[in-house]
Amino acid sequence: MTTPPAGHRGLFHHVELWVDDLAAAEAQWGPVLLALGCEPFQHWEHGRSWRLGSAYLVLEQSPALLPGGHERMRAGLNHLALHGSRAAVAAALAAGWVTRVDTGEAVHLIDAQGFELELVLG
Repeated sequence: MTTPPAGHRGLFHHVELWVDDLAAAEAQWGPVLLALGCEPFQHWEHGRSWRLGSAYLVLEQSPALLPGGHERMRAGLNHLALHGSRAAVAAALAAGWVTRVDTGEAVHLIDAQGFELELVLG
């Protein structure tokens, strides 16, 4: 195993998801990210972000967004997997996410715009 460079805190700096409906995405993702220990980070007209440590997640409804919506079965992002907890799963379900699969070790959830979030428990 190689040693990470000085100041390196993880593989990701940030992940940015473009969404069709920012308000709906914020209403569904926000409670889950807060339950995972994230803090609100950035807030602007077309986007929001939440941070945990040095990494952050962005939701953006960009004016440059092409029509067609997200489809996890097409090329691109299939799902995002995060370390999670049953409390985060409960927050997701309360925010309108739907359970796709619960293996006991991980829960796969789908939001109203078709994004899949895997919360790996433990």
